[in-house]
Amino acid sequence: MPQMTIQQAFDLAMRHHQSGRLHEAEPLYRQILTQHPDHFNALHLLGVIAHQVGRHDAAVDLIRRAITLKPDFPEAYFNLGTVLEDMGHTDQAIAAYLQAIAAKPDYAEAHCNLGIALQAKGHLDQAIAAYRQAIRLKPRFPEAHNNLGNALKEKGQWDQAIAACRQAIALRPNYADAYYNLGNALNANGCGDEAINAYRQAVNLKPNYAAAYSNLGNALKDKGHLEEAATAYRQAIAIKHDYAEAHWNLALVLLPQGNFLQGWEEYEWRWQLNELAALRRNFTQPRWDGGDLHGRTLLLHAEQGLGDTLQFIRYLPLVAPRVGQVIVECPPELQRLLQTNHPDIRMVPRGQTLPTFDVTCPLLSVPRLLATTLANLPRQVPYLHAPAAEIPLWRQRLGPDTAAAKVGLVWRGGPKPPQRSCRLQQLAPLAQVPGVVFFSLQIGTTAAELAPTPDGLKLTDLSRGLHDFADTAAAIANLDLVITVDTALAHLAGAMGQPVWTLLKFVPDWRWLRERTDSPWYPTMRLFRQPASGDWDSVIQQVSKALTELVQTGGRVSSQQ
Repeated sequence: MPQMTIQQAFDLAMRHHQSGRLHEAEPLYRQILTQHPDHFNALHLLGVIAHQVGRHDAAVDLIRRAITLKPDFPEAYFNLGTVLEDMGHTDQAIAAYLQAIAAKPDYAEAHCNLGIALQAKGHLDQAIAAYRQAIRLKPRFPEAHNNLGNALKEKGQWDQAIAACRQAIALRPNYADAYYNLGNALNANGCGDEAINAYRQAVNLKPNYAAAYSNLGNALKDKGHLEEAATAYRQAIAIKHDYAEAHWNLALVLLPQGNFLQGWEEYEWRWQLNELAALRRNFTQPRWDGGDLHGRTLLLHAEQGLGDTLQFIRYLPLVAPRVGQVIVECPPELQRLLQTNHPDIRMVPRGQTLPTFDVTCPLLSVPRLLATTLANLPRQVPYLHAPAAEIPLWRQRLGPDTAAAKVGLVWRGGPKPPQRSCRLQQLAPLAQVPGVVFFSLQIGTTAAELAPTPDGLKLTDLSRGLHDFADTAAAIANLDLVITVDTALAHLAGAMGQPVWTLLKFVPDWRWLRERTDSPWYPTMRLFRQPASGDWDSVIQQVSKALTELVQTGGRVSSQQ
């Protein structure tokens, strides 16, 4: 290092480093270390550069070597924690941040990063405590306020989350991430319009913010603005071409608009989603491309909910002629019903050992392979029937034939999404309809739930005899009408060609399309839609009126009544 002292070389390296000229700083740090291998600052900052350029293993090695020279230097532990966190070694990162705090208890940045690592591990209460400590030490710390808001939102404390994000923005008005987290908290709190404004501000400040465009799309979709949502998702995808969530959500706004061909293509991105990882099958056999299999065996496997399986099993008669043999893997609850309807096709309950097969296909990929559109979707109904021998048994269970219309009720679906379910008490207006007897087809009901039956609503609970969907089908075969929220029973009744009225939340699942009161999938189905988010009362009033008219016309039910 001619004509330059070690200190001069280090000062020059620091200036380069602080100005972002990493390629000029790095060789100077290395030259210093050739002469002084134990130069703490050169080791430490060379490790920082290694982290900045993505050489994480080298960064960990260099910073740890520095720490051995100066074990009480908090910034080195802090930087070590940052590298380890980026590497996914969250437990080691937490330990490093704790060492930084032990060396410097008032180290606000270390408390904040500790919170980030704790939150990544799911320790929300500890993370919130760490963020609050960082804020106590450094009140004007926008990152800590923003991270606190994010954690509070995840905790479900939405009002506090909104306040924390707003404080971050007050401290840094151009803080795109804080607007993004504010949008998330507002949307979770049901403040959709404000959330949309927050996301728009985030992308205005940071035009390449793919996640903000994607969540803007979600907020627009929740408001029913599907065309605008599609535009937002496409902007997210333009920024990040492999953004699985944006592709998936784009599918969910294209399909209800009837844009099936493009929608099915985007729907294939579901397999890249973390939330569907448990459904992903890692078969070694190749995926079917829709062509003729010339005598080979296809495994057609159900993948998502029971309703999805019931809806798309209609494709089985179209698939079977293209292959030598079909094996269907299905949910155990559906095995007996599906086997009854397809005695020549082996139905294997999920979880049992599969027989030998050559090619695989997820059930919901079939519409794409067959280029399904609204014009050519399979409309043959009924395509499912109850076991014939069980229908008279259920006729006896439902009681003697009377002039009263027999109506099955389902008011609660699965936990996701919760908005698709209503409460039994909200069905109270149905009790005022004369000439109707009601039967609960609700599975998993408890005595506590059925005890406060609305006054006048005589409801017979059938759940004890409903062990699988073959039982349920036999019960439905003896009913005049099924009234249900968006559950698998809507699909079952529709697939059987039974009269069914389906009650839908304001922005329902894609398969129910937009605005229609009928369904191209099920000709005997009538749709009742919320006019505004959460407004079940209006839906039940519509149903009550329609049911009264039905009884007055002698019980004739069609999808157009």
